[in-house]
Amino acid sequence: MNTMKWLLRREFWEHKGAFFWAPVVVAAALVLLMGGGYVYGLATTDMANIQVDGTHVASIQGIPHHVRGRIADLLASGYLGAAAPLFIMLPVVVFFYCMAALYDDRRDRSILFWKSLPMSDQETVLSKVLTALVVAPMITIAVGVASSLLLLMIGLVGAAAKGLNLIAPVLADGNLYLSPFYLFAFLPLYILFALPTVGWLLMVSAWARSKVFLWAVGTPLVAIVVLKWVDFIIGRFANLSLNVDWFVEEVVARGLLGLLPGIWLADLDNSSLAQMDGHLNGAILLAHSYTALASPGVWLGALAGAAMIFAAMRLRRWRDEG
Repeated sequence: MNTMKWLLRREFWEHKGAFFWAPVVVAAALVLLMGGGYVYGLATTDMANIQVDGTHVASIQGIPHHVRGRIADLLASGYLGAAAPLFIMLPVVVFFYCMAALYDDRRDRSILFWKSLPMSDQETVLSKVLTALVVAPMITIAVGVASSLLLLMIGLVGAAAKGLNLIAPVLADGNLYLSPFYLFAFLPLYILFALPTVGWLLMVSAWARSKVFLWAVGTPLVAIVVLKWVDFIIGRFANLSLNVDWFVEEVVARGLLGLLPGIWLADLDNSSLAQMDGHLNGAILLAHSYTALASPGVWLGALAGAAMIFAAMRLRRWRDEG
């Protein structure tokens, strides 16, 4: 356990810029641009032409009480949406980290030093898996929650200065405090769906002698082209089909896009969520998301990802050339 702790620290120290400073910089830019834009808008916009439920009100102070309650509930339930750019950046960072995780050690031959230490290949690869699937998402969530809360505070103070005081109802809303926990509750789902991608990238990183990106991304794309061509030939002369679309959706898409947060929603019937409009909150979305675990494809993909991670461990045992 102590070895794993130091291996995780090593991964964080070596990639601190990507895992920590990049989210912090993006979050600071969000606070500066969105918060500054909001304050500037409040300071310069004429508030005498406000329309609420199709009716014009004389000023921001004239917004009806029940509308204020809806606004407060919306802010308390959806303030973490401001951190969306961070969760868009997360899969990009983790994708390139996994591609280079085992290849860079062989390229600069530092693998010879690390193999001289009392740590196994299994522990080394597992530390990279945990960094990609747990450490990086948790850092992103923490930075996203902090920046979203700061933006919410700016918005509440700015609105109060204009006469719309929503601080008390927002602070009294339970969703304000539960929303960060909802994000952490999505982490097991994220891990299951990301396992095939992380496993594939680490296996290629442990195997490829060069051009890791071309092997990791190009191989599935070339396979699609070849299968499409074979499917066309077979369909032309034998009136048969290889069902290439299934291969694209269930193998290639899951293998390359599994790091995208919320990708499990693509496999679900989301019509009930669309009908809820403003009543949707984190608890409902969380419960709906976990219904994705009823699909056998989720578990088969996770098993395939675990198998590829095991293959990466075995490959690292003997693939130590530069």
